[in-house]
Amino acid sequence: MSFPYSYPAVFRRDSAGRWTVSFRDLPEAHTDGKDERETMAEAIDYLGSALAFRITHREDVPLPSKQRRGERSIPAPLWIAGKLALYRAMREQGVKNTELARRLKVRETVVRRMLDPDHATRTEKLEAALAALGKRIVVGVEDAA
Repeated sequence: MSFPYSYPAVFRRDSAGRWTVSFRDLPEAHTDGKDERETMAEAIDYLGSALAFRITHREDVPLPSKQRRGERSIPAPLWIAGKLALYRAMREQGVKNTELARRLKVRETVVRRMLDPDHATRTEKLEAALAALGKRIVVGVEDAA
């Protein structure tokens, strides 16, 4: 089963006329913007940063909740989605870096870099790592809302 990493968010206008956004699944993630377009861009960017922070600090990253009325679905940025999928798969299966490295026949530092949000990991490496965990990357394109 594939699962898109799109998190529900609430957009509101504050008393000063600025838009604010918050994520129910990631209570630490709040941002704002001067208009809806800027706020959407900020929301996507901040969502990526919040997910990267949780991965870096080896914290739980919840799956997105079902979207409720009045919420918008915010996709995880492409730069973090593959690393997030790898991180979640390893945690769900209880696979440590050393075990994945053994399966991939690489050094453990290679796996560490794959999980590092600041490291530009090639897609092929993420695909191989996910395949070693019985997963695959599926990319989709939707009309922008």
